[in-house]
Amino acid sequence: MKKRKIGILGGTFNPPHIGHLIMANEAYYTLGLDEVRFMPNAIAPHKEANGIDTKTRVEMTRLAIEGQAHFRLEDIEVSGGGVSYTYETMVKLIDREPECEFYFIIGGDMVESLHTWHRVGELSELAQFVGIGRPGYMAETDYPVRMIDSPEMHVSSTMLRERVAAGKPLTFFVPEQVEALIRKERLYGSEPDAPKSQRTST
Repeated sequence: MKKRKIGILGGTFNPPHIGHLIMANEAYYTLGLDEVRFMPNAIAPHKEANGIDTKTRVEMTRLAIEGQAHFRLEDIEVSGGGVSYTYETMVKLIDREPECEFYFIIGGDMVESLHTWHRVGELSELAQFVGIGRPGYMAETDYPVRMIDSPEMHVSSTMLRERVAAGKPLTFFVPEQVEALIRKERLYGSEPDAPKSQRTST
């Protein structure tokens, strides 16, 4: 029986943005995946969530992929709570879905830091790492990573949080429904008005 090919894109998604969507889409089409799952973590070992609770990050991620039939939300890490280690997550996923073959999608910056990951040698035997090139990174590692080409995006969640705090719009950087939630909940120091992309002149 042929195994289903599942892409996994993990992260804090704080907030999810166009770069995440493009990465997932390029991996989906290049590798002929059956679907790509966006997997928010509960507590990332290398990052902090900047005061945004897990429920809100999950909701932003759900809104970001809404309407995309080949994208799904994977909540295995947030439902488990605690620190999210990819090795432990992949063990659980394979145990839950032995009929699937998993591809773990990471950016070029993460490729270079794979040596710091928990039990990365064993992890590389559980899932195929898929690297997406990122400006400024050589993407060199001693671990097996399949690199694929993708349009270069100079965008990061950190940059977008800073834009919001500075009163700048997120138009085209995140889906409109994600920006609407950010404004509604006053995330990252934003004002509670509508995104500029949704305003009309009188």
